[in-house]
Amino acid sequence: MLDTGPVGEPLPHLESRRLLAEARRAIPEAFDARGRLLSPIAGRWAHPPAWFNAVSPIDGSVLAELPLLGAGQVSAGVEQAAAEFAPWAARPLEDRARTVAEAVVLLHAHRDLLVRILAWDIGKTLPTAYNDVDRCLAGIAWYLERMGSMMDGRKPLGLVSNIASWNYPFSVLLLNVLVQSLAGNPVIAKIPTQGGGVSLTLAFALLRRAGLPVSLVGGRGRDLSEALVGHPCIAGVAFIGGRANGAEVHRRLRDTDKRYALEMEGVNAYAITHFTDWDALGAQIRAGFDFGKQRCTAYTRWVIEQSLVPRFVRTYVDAVSTLRVGNPVLGAHVDYGPLISPSKAKELRTLIAEAREQGTAVLHQGELAEDAFAARQERGAYLPPVLLFGVPRDSELYLREPFGPVDVLVSVDSEEALVREANVSNGALVASVATDEPELAQRIAARLHAFKVGINALRSRGDREESFGGRGGSWAGAFVGGTHLVRAFTDGPHPMEGNWPD
Repeated sequence: MLDTGPVGEPLPHLESRRLLAEARRAIPEAFDARGRLLSPIAGRWAHPPAWFNAVSPIDGSVLAELPLLGAGQVSAGVEQAAAEFAPWAARPLEDRARTVAEAVVLLHAHRDLLVRILAWDIGKTLPTAYNDVDRCLAGIAWYLERMGSMMDGRKPLGLVSNIASWNYPFSVLLLNVLVQSLAGNPVIAKIPTQGGGVSLTLAFALLRRAGLPVSLVGGRGRDLSEALVGHPCIAGVAFIGGRANGAEVHRRLRDTDKRYALEMEGVNAYAITHFTDWDALGAQIRAGFDFGKQRCTAYTRWVIEQSLVPRFVRTYVDAVSTLRVGNPVLGAHVDYGPLISPSKAKELRTLIAEAREQGTAVLHQGELAEDAFAARQERGAYLPPVLLFGVPRDSELYLREPFGPVDVLVSVDSEEALVREANVSNGALVASVATDEPELAQRIAARLHAFKVGINALRSRGDREESFGGRGGSWAGAFVGGTHLVRAFTDGPHPMEGNWPD
């Protein structure tokens, strides 16, 4: 059961300063004498030359100070982390599994603390934060049960570098780190610059306490990329982020012998034609606003048969108008909280304003839940749902993923136009088609340039039996998920599926 409290007042045990004080008592090794967080590198806690503020998007307050390491310090850290490979890889899988299981016990013991700090870290609601942490815990339990068969005939790769986005630090980044280390690899990861570093540092401290060879470094991406991508001690790279940064990482890796799995953004489209089940679609539309659509699998492009546009708009407005947007750590219920930063919300507001000046129609503009904010609190990062129609083709909102609660409606008058508009981003992670005609659904689905295509349903990432990847510019290198994730960062006789340059 979730905690509740007076509307407009932070619950006492959720208030950020008290949470950090609790963290210092529970995990003291992660802090210096002044309460600033340190970087765990190869069994030691590195003191940086400077720190940077971890600012909570919830109210603009400083949550903690995170380490700002320099390029030379990270390069040395990579070498120290790589030195953990030989002794860790030499341990039997059963021994490594016991160590990972001990780490999982520690994560479970501090679950509530990690969840609440995560909520402040990146603005998740408590249910969403619990889901992030619990998916990580359930996911590694699944791998622990099956790792023996997955590692059959395979051997560890070496030091694996993880550069990930901020939105799912536990269910994606930390789970990947646990699986990579279970497979026999030491791991080094970068703190996402935009958020998540506080909860991740505490989690990595627990992993180190259990004896796992994991390291976490913080700093500017441009300062750390050479060490975390190009250093000769790096054997593999897992990247999750935008296309521009991902393309640069790919450029540096594709002509090397390093293993890589690079997940990049794409515009995930939902194509609708010859369709009548509007109640089911309305439920999907509402569910799609989880975490304010700050997900790599969020659907933000709706390509609709022209005759169905009026009914779609009614369905959309009915579904979305009940969403409550506000402070996620108050007593009032909200469906999602802030975007990751005021600058991100400002960027989207600017793009919407520019599109309106060029003739775009705003078909729905949501409102913030006024009873779900503390008095006089900072609201710059909050953005309610928006549905746009007639977005110019040269607008960023037409061509790229907004990574926020901004939806674009495109009307089409033929199947060819439906497919063309759904494929606007040269590859995507997911897509869907909604239609009452099964044969038509299969025909359109086969033409959509997405790794996963749902029929009358949303598609999700998946993180166990189901593989995950992308087509076109949305992915480069090995696919992940289940056995694929293990094969991506181990050597062995089996073929490795992926999106390769050739």
